[in-house]
Amino acid sequence: MSASKTWYVYLIECSDGSLYTGITVDLAARFAAHRDGRGARFMRLHAPVRMLAAEAHPDRSAASKAEYRIKQLTAAEKRAYAATMTPDPLLASPS
Repeated sequence: MSASKTWYVYLIECSDGSLYTGITVDLAARFAAHRDGRGARFMRLHAPVRMLAAEAHPDRSAASKAEYRIKQLTAAEKRAYAATMTPDPLLASPS
């Protein structure tokens, strides 16, 4: 039996001011993939600038539900919500 992975919901700020919301188990690798033009089509059209925030979830199901809920928010609401999440998660030291 393998250990369960922590899933993250993340928000990326793009060069045009738009926000992208996604889920992953590896924030650094996912941001690098977006930056390199791999993965989501949206990110190929809206260059990522920085990982705005992220929050941990115990499993993929919980992360997916949180992602859906966040995607229903307006851009202003997403920015306000991001303020309650872990800021600059790629720069945060590991626990």
